[in-house]
Amino acid sequence: MAQAYSNGGEPPTSSTPSRTGRFRWRVADIAVASVIGVASALIYWLVAMLVAAPTPILEGIVPGLAGVFNGLWLFAGPLALVIVRKPGAGVYAEVVAAVLEALLGSQWVPVETFLIGLLQGIMAELAFLFFAYRVWNLATTLLSGALSAVGCWLYVFLTNLQAISLTGPYGLVCFLTTLASGLLFAGFLVWRLYLAIAHTGALDRFESGRLARSDRR
Repeated sequence: MAQAYSNGGEPPTSSTPSRTGRFRWRVADIAVASVIGVASALIYWLVAMLVAAPTPILEGIVPGLAGVFNGLWLFAGPLALVIVRKPGAGVYAEVVAAVLEALLGSQWVPVETFLIGLLQGIMAELAFLFFAYRVWNLATTLLSGALSAVGCWLYVFLTNLQAISLTGPYGLVCFLTTLASGLLFAGFLVWRLYLAIAHTGALDRFESGRLARSDRR
């Protein structure tokens, strides 16, 4: 049964109280961010194989339409951020995921895999940095997913598709589909996944988990 929240369906995680050391990383923070990075790398690797066949089909229907899959490579940063809630969590998780994906065998060369992971992590961080890492809700998570998508789109066009105009038909379709995919997979679904994990009690060592569970009682 869906839980009714007093603020329209979201737990009271919109802000984090200021206190000494709230940005200090603990062993638990590193461990969870690492787990997210490792798990994401495996998913990214599997996604690359699963979308290999439908990608040319979608591109044949509407060039740029295959951008709908791009969000499946963007969720590590936003997920680590909404759970760990420390500056750098998004970059760390994305870089771990990128390095391991490269070791598993990425469609990109290792250096490119690292760079795109780094850029996507930085872009994911910007959404929360804008609010000084104090606002943690669905809106900021959606913004994080959207900015990750923009980073993904820019990297591909500026490094591999330089001959194609960013503002041409292909560039615009790819931008819109990548943005929509980022909002869905790295934004909305990341937020729902965080809540689902938090409500099991698995995140009780984190303020993000305690806040979500306390609102449900």
